Amino acid sequence: MSEPFSGTTDVQQSQRFDEARLRQWFASHVDEDVRRHFGIQQFKGGQSNPTFLIDAGRRRYVLRRKPSGDLLPSAHAVEREFRIMKVLAQTDVPVPRVHALCENDEVIGSAFYVMDFMDGRILWDPKLPKVSREERSSICDDMNRVLAALHEVDFEAAGLADFGRTGNYIERQIARWTRQYRASETERIGAFENLIAWLPQNVPAESATRIVHGDFRLDNLVFARDAPRVVAVLDWELSTLGDPMADFAYHCMAWQLSSPLRGLGDLSSIELVKLGLPSVESYLARYCQRRRLPAVTTSAWRFYGAFNLFRAAAIAQGIMGRAIAGNASSAHALEAGQQARALAELGWRNTLDCA
Repeated sequence: MSEPFSGTTDVQQSQRFDEARLRQWFASHVDEDVRRHFGIQQFKGGQSNPTFLIDAGRRRYVLRRKPSGDLLPSAHAVEREFRIMKVLAQTDVPVPRVHALCENDEVIGSAFYVMDFMDGRILWDPKLPKVSREERSSICDDMNRVLAALHEVDFEAAGLADFGRTGNYIERQIARWTRQYRASETERIGAFENLIAWLPQNVPAESATRIVHGDFRLDNLVFARDAPRVVAVLDWELSTLGDPMADFAYHCMAWQLSSPLRGLGDLSSIELVKLGLPSVESYLARYCQRRRLPAVTTSAWRFYGAFNLFRAAAIAQGIMGRAIAGNASSAHALEAGQQARALAELGWRNTLDCA
């Protein structure tokens, strides 16, 4: 059975735009071949920014745009995605080549950018059921390597000193996601209210300031078809300057999530070993080893877990709000949005271990 978020489909009615206008822009800014051949499909995945596959005959591209309609402040920042990928192309972090950014809403109704289509594997299930035990271990280690490499990039030398504010990253994130949650709130979630009160009172000391991806997870990576190697990191919408340990802990949220949420939380340590998957403790230790960092305290690590589940719940609530408003980019948006309560409740349970 194929993944419901994999592959492409016809462009959704709610996401349609003037394709002739786009074709004209594309020919002058990206690839003249579209004058002879131009095909467009919409990717099934992508809850935030609608994403499209452009077939220009000899080459394929990806177009990623802001959704139409009223948007939450600072959300759907395709301009930031374009900028960060252009810079990171000069580093050890694998990203697609970006070609052009269009901030003229008159072309297709909202800002968008075009990048290379990266042929490879998108893996959705952290249990990695379709690969061998040995490859599972290698896939996890390469994800770890890539995120450590991102957190080692000298953002000032890369020209990104103005890419975000420095200091108090988590406090600012708590405030931001609280605002985003309130702006799309559809029901009262007691656990989320508890987290709003608890998190600001328990923030650990900031580990450093680095470039953070903000949504570094398995299905935002493209793997080589013939090797357990990350060839592209996608979806940089939430990237900024911030605390790299919070970013790494978000990536490790897979070890907290259980069914029906995709994750490893329902596997015992023995089952993880049998599958060739690392424990979260060994995975964290490998990351710290790569970056030559001291061990993270248990209380700080548990705080990061609660914080990231709070943040994920706010993101899910935003998806729910867009689904109800009718401008969500994925047909599965309502299902994804309904995860907000479960994520908030898991995050609140996490705080009980932080005392």
